[in-house]
Amino acid sequence: MIKAVIFDMYETLITLFDSPLYFSTEIAADAGIPLTDFQKIWRPAEKNRTIGKITLEKLLETILKTYGCYSEELLARIVEKRMECRRAPFEHLHPEILPLLEKLKDEGVKIGLISNCFSEEAVAIRESVLFPYFDVVCLSYEEGLQKPEPAIFERCIEKLQVRPEECLYVGDGGSSELPAATAAGMQAVQAVWYLRDGTLQPARRMKEYRNIERPMDILEITS
Repeated sequence: MIKAVIFDMYETLITLFDSPLYFSTEIAADAGIPLTDFQKIWRPAEKNRTIGKITLEKLLETILKTYGCYSEELLARIVEKRMECRRAPFEHLHPEILPLLEKLKDEGVKIGLISNCFSEEAVAIRESVLFPYFDVVCLSYEEGLQKPEPAIFERCIEKLQVRPEECLYVGDGGSSELPAATAAGMQAVQAVWYLRDGTLQPARRMKEYRNIERPMDILEITS
C-alpha cells in the first residue's frame, strides 16, 4: 500500500522550459562578460550552489568583480531577472498537477519533495503555490545533500514516517534519481508529461521505468 508519494520538482511538478530562460548564457550577456570566461567560475561552483555552500548573490558578485564590471545595480538587476525566471514556471503548471495533489491529500497520502536546487530556487519553491501541499520538503540547498546521494532519500522517508516500500517516487529521471530511489527501497516511476525533444532538459524517456504520461495517472498506483 502506498502511504506517501515523493516528487521531484524540476521537469516533474514544474518545467523550466515553458517560460523565458535566464541561464548562464543570458546572465553573461547582461554582464557583458564572454560566456567562456563567465563559465570558468560559474560551472565549477554548481555543486557548492546545490548543497548550500554559496548563494547566487555571492557567486555573481565574485564573477562580476573578477571581470571588473561589478556594481550594486548590475548585481541586483541580474539577481531579480534570475528570480523572475525561477518563479515563472509555477504560473505554467500542467493543468493536472494541482488536482493530483488535492486528490492525494483527500486520500490521506503523504506528499514529499526531494529537489536539487540553488539558493534562488529554494526561495521560489517556498513561495510557490505548490509548497503548502508538501508534508516534508528536502531541498539540497538546505539539506547539504543532493540527489542521487542515498542520505537525502533516507532523510525524506524518515521525516514522512513511512517505510520505503510504502513510498512512490515520481521524477523525470535527471540526477540519476530513479535508480537511487529504487535502491532506497521505493517504487520509482518516470514522469514524462513535460519531457520533449529539442530542449535542454536533462532526461529522456527510460524504458526500464514505468512512464507516467499524465499527472493524474499517479492515482492508478496509489488508489
